[in-house]
Amino acid sequence: MQNNDKNKNKAFGLEYRLIRSQRRTLGMEIGKNGLIVRAPLKASDADIRAFIEKHLAWIEKHTREYRRREQERAAQGESTEKLSESDIRELAARARELIPKRARCYAPLIGVKFGRITIRNQRSKWGSCSSKGNLNFNCLLMLTPPEVIDSVVVHELCHLKEMNHSQRFYAEVIRVFPDYDHWNDWLKKNGAAIMRRMTGE
Repeated sequence: MQNNDKNKNKAFGLEYRLIRSQRRTLGMEIGKNGLIVRAPLKASDADIRAFIEKHLAWIEKHTREYRRREQERAAQGESTEKLSESDIRELAARARELIPKRARCYAPLIGVKFGRITIRNQRSKWGSCSSKGNLNFNCLLMLTPPEVIDSVVVHELCHLKEMNHSQRFYAEVIRVFPDYDHWNDWLKKNGAAIMRRMTGE
C-alpha cells in the first residue's frame, strides 16, 4: 500500500514533492512537475535531506537537461500539451524569481529605472511597459532559452527611454543586447507553439 505525501517540501532552496511507499531505497526523478523524491515509509527527514544534498549536482544537471529538451520540443512544435494550473504556477514562481534579477542587471546599462514587475500568463504578449514605468512579462518565457528572456527584458526596459519602435529605440536595444535580432527571430519562429500550451490547441 502506498502512502503519498503530496505536500510540497523544501531543502537547500529546492522545492520537491515527497512520495513515501513500501520501497527499500531512496530515489528521485525530474519531470514536468519538478523534482520528485521517493522514499521508504520509515525514512527520516534527516535521511531525505542527506540524500538530496548528496545529489544536488545531479538534480541541477538533470533539471537543466529536462528544461532544454522541453524547449527543443516546443521549438519544433512537438509539444502542445496544455499546461496545468500547477505548471503555470511553477512557471510564474520561476519568472518572479528570475526576471526582476535580469531587469536589475540591464537597467543600469540602459540608464533607466523601472517600477513594479508583474508576471502574467498571457496568450499573445511576451512583455509590455506602462507609461508609469511598470513592466509586465509572460510566465511562458520560462519555456524559452535564457537569451530570449534577456532579449524581452531589454526590449521592455528600452521602452522606458523610447516609448515607440523607432530606429532610435532599436539602436538602443542592439547597443545593450547585440544578439537581439537573432533571439527575436527565434521567438517569432517558435513563440506560437509555446503560446499554444496555454490552451493545448
